[in-house]
Amino acid sequence: MEIIFALIIVLFSVVIHEYLHGWMADRLGDPTARDAGRLTLNPLKHIDVWGSILLPFLIFIGTGFVFGYAKPVPFNPYNLRDQKYGVAKVALAGPSANLITALFFGLVLRFTPGLNIVMVSFLAAIVQINLVLLVLNLLPIPPLDGSKVLLPFLSNNWQMKFLEWEHYGFIFVLLFVFLGFNLIVPIINFFFKLIVGL
Repeated sequence: MEIIFALIIVLFSVVIHEYLHGWMADRLGDPTARDAGRLTLNPLKHIDVWGSILLPFLIFIGTGFVFGYAKPVPFNPYNLRDQKYGVAKVALAGPSANLITALFFGLVLRFTPGLNIVMVSFLAAIVQINLVLLVLNLLPIPPLDGSKVLLPFLSNNWQMKFLEWEHYGFIFVLLFVFLGFNLIVPIINFFFKLIVGL
């Protein structure tokens, strides 16, 4: 039952994450996501069988926490009105969605009296999973959002290196998830306690 709850939360969270990417791109002048029918919260438009279901399941079995992703929302950076920081703004929108979700459900958990243990566990899982998605996505590892937020502040040489590394990014991300995740656990726990008050 725990893994089913976790997969539902991951799916819900990555859909919001991708929707905000598309929404921000649309606001900045790029209609690619809207034209592709991806500017929606309908999970069927965003779900990736490997990234949204199988990978989170395997990571949960192997590590006890959950991480996943949805199909990336398409966008054309050349359509953005802000050519210098537009890509960074689009990239930052996804983790912002996870932060807002964690804050909303965390404050519900913190300030709603009389919740039963099932509801407490469910709300706590929403907060925790969204904080995991927030912190991991902000790491400057291509192709994670953090690398794209960093790009405008790098020299052209480093920008090219980041774009080259993006081809191997999935390997880097998996290595970090399985070998380096403990490095960010204290950060996730700090924000969890800060929001929820436990």
